[in-house]
Amino acid sequence: MHASSLRFKRPDLALMAAVIFLLTSVSSAYAATQKSSPAQTQINALSHASAAVVGIQVTATEGARSARSLGQERTGSGVVIGADGLVLTIGYLMLEAQQIEIVTQDGKTLPAVAVAYDIATGFGLVKPLLPLRGVKPVNLGSQQDLKTGEPLIVVTGATAEGQESDVSMTQLVSKRAFSGTWEYHIDTALFTSPPVTAGGGNHSGAPLFNQRGELLGIGSLLVADALGENNRVPGNMFVPVDLLKPILDELQRSGSSQQSHRPWLGLTSTEQAGRVQIIRVSEDSPAEVAGLEPGDVVLAVDDSKVATLESFYKKLWARSSPDAPVTLTVLQGADIKTVVLKPQDRMLSLKRPAGI
Repeated sequence: MHASSLRFKRPDLALMAAVIFLLTSVSSAYAATQKSSPAQTQINALSHASAAVVGIQVTATEGARSARSLGQERTGSGVVIGADGLVLTIGYLMLEAQQIEIVTQDGKTLPAVAVAYDIATGFGLVKPLLPLRGVKPVNLGSQQDLKTGEPLIVVTGATAEGQESDVSMTQLVSKRAFSGTWEYHIDTALFTSPPVTAGGGNHSGAPLFNQRGELLGIGSLLVADALGENNRVPGNMFVPVDLLKPILDELQRSGSSQQSHRPWLGLTSTEQAGRVQIIRVSEDSPAEVAGLEPGDVVLAVDDSKVATLESFYKKLWARSSPDAPVTLTVLQGADIKTVVLKPQDRMLSLKRPAGI
């Protein structure tokens, strides 16, 4: 049976036993390097992990800027990481949210409140307003010892429309830096294949588990290049929970990390052949006010040359104040221009969900 077909509904202990068997048989080379452990322990760990997965349903506020790209109604997944019912998900789901609901595996819908949205990592935290009875938090793992080829499990949450929780088997194919087109960068992301597409958008915020039932990452994107540049292999990108651990207390106290208060220009850009090219300019953004246009090429930030999205973002974010003026050197048509922009603190430019 091909790995991409290994998807299941509402996992129980018998199913988990089957999943473990399949996981351990997918890569005999990998399995041979691992110490054996009692099957029942793995069954219990994976059953516990799966039981902690919930669905997330969000309605954005009227006039939300993010609705243009993410839609007014959003559906995804999350996982319980706190004894008080605290749920970890991907932050863009709850961006400018007016209403947030958690869907349990038995189809119950509970009202929830936003606890934090962290731009720097992409994580979001929500908490149900009513108790999540019988659900225990998962243990946080680490990507440090994660090896390419290691079999992993992704669980997506249920929906209020009756779609059940879904379990998919995948494997790690790459660990590397990731630069998003939307002014986002993390130094390490986890890439898996085959891709998990269950439930339409439910892979957004879906937890990634190892065979010990430890949480390794949170689903962010479907990608076409899971193996890296020039390798057209479809898969998923996960944000590793290693990025959450040092800021979790801060997120619960203040609603975001200090690193999230950084300059935002309102650009969607791509990196091609050693050039950073603008492909979209957000309406009413600092970039639009300054006259930047799709097709412009960013050559330098404050006279420091940039050739990659990573270097562009890091030069921008290294500034002492998120709203201090920044000078971009751009190629606009056949002309090289110097453009001065006044960035915004991204956290202050968004409508915050109630609760943060």
